[in-house]
Amino acid sequence: MNAIPQAAALTPDTAAAGQAARWTVAEVEKLYQLPLMDLIFRAQQVHREHFDANEIQRSTLLSVKTGGCSEDCGYCSQSARYSTDTEREALLPLDEVVAAAQAAKDKGASRFCMGAAWRGPKDKDLAKVSEMIRAVKGLGLQTCVTLGMLKEGQASELKEAGLDYYNHNLDTDASFYGQVITTHQHADRVDTLGQVREAGIKVCSGGIIGMGEGRRNRAALIAQLANLNPPPESVPINNLVPIPGTPLANVAPIDNFEFVRTIAAARITMPTSFVRLSAGRQAMPEEVQALCFLAGANSIFYGDKLLTTGNPESDRDEALFEKLGLRPI
Repeated sequence: MNAIPQAAALTPDTAAAGQAARWTVAEVEKLYQLPLMDLIFRAQQVHREHFDANEIQRSTLLSVKTGGCSEDCGYCSQSARYSTDTEREALLPLDEVVAAAQAAKDKGASRFCMGAAWRGPKDKDLAKVSEMIRAVKGLGLQTCVTLGMLKEGQASELKEAGLDYYNHNLDTDASFYGQVITTHQHADRVDTLGQVREAGIKVCSGGIIGMGEGRRNRAALIAQLANLNPPPESVPINNLVPIPGTPLANVAPIDNFEFVRTIAAARITMPTSFVRLSAGRQAMPEEVQALCFLAGANSIFYGDKLLTTGNPESDRDEALFEKLGLRPI
């Protein structure tokens, strides 16, 4: 009988005294190379050490400012550089945001995320978003925003407004980044995460899988996230949703099992983080979603819309959760 590979070869390098262990890209690649059943078993073991395996955290994401972004992210319908079906819209008024947040809470969401299509917020816009944060917090929801790259002092302003999480995905590893985005650098994203962490806001950061990258790029992304000190509290793993009119519209989809492997690698390397099954879930069969939950995903976006891409309707989610015996956190 073949035993599951021992942890010695599949855990991060032991660091010097007083320093956190770090994952190398090669070590994460070894996780990917495990037989799928062994990998999922390992991930499920790690998951159960830190979480109730039958609980799922639910977040709802609202686009509070859509379209017209100056950046050239090759996957995004909100870039002003591409011809897509996404229309440019102004910042939503406060009352519409509060109404959407209340509806999300009524549907079972515990966190409300607000996204704006900016390279980064102007100070006048940040003041309006801060009002939204305070109002949503007043409903008893956790708050998260994704506003692009931050300037000095802006993270502190968001902290003062009561923000719980700031989302800023690394998207992919540094070596592949330039093939997807050219209007800013990978290091700019890392800098924003540093400002968020310094301000005392929890970090939400993950990546997008299936943009034409290779397994080593995926392993390098996971390793970089895991080696942040501390790792992100929330790690969204997105499966590319090809948008007509964008440079990545015709990229071949990634194999479902490779996506499951990525979820498992994220769970093993970031044991205490919430791993979110994020964009692309609408196209996944229920069986693939179930495998992702088994591999350690314990958070989803919940509702009808994920920024400008589809997301399974909440009623369909409820039916799936009932089949699997999953309950909300």
